[in-house]
Amino acid sequence: MTVIYHNPRCSKSRQTLALLEEHGINADIRLYLKEAPSIEEITTLLSQLDLPAVELMRTKEATYKELGLSAQSSDEERIQAMHSHPILIERPIVIHDNKARLGRPPEQVLELFK
Repeated sequence: MTVIYHNPRCSKSRQTLALLEEHGINADIRLYLKEAPSIEEITTLLSQLDLPAVELMRTKEATYKELGLSAQSSDEERIQAMHSHPILIERPIVIHDNKARLGRPPEQVLELFK
């Protein structure tokens, strides 16, 4: 099963979804802004991506600054912030066979299918 954490307003997210479709890959679309991932899901994503929490965050979002997040914030604080404010999650994310890739650039997600 393949899942894409998708934001239809994001051009990279739309490009990644189109790329999957071009390759005949059917993905379940997770509109994560409407249904925020749980803390456990975010923790699993970070493990699947092999990234620290800061690298999954959109640090230039106004919400990041409004929440008082900084380079000194802990992973726990960052994960809680992404759960409470999913706009902070970098997108798109594609998950396949218990592995995940960030679609920046979109072609990077194709590594999951090799």
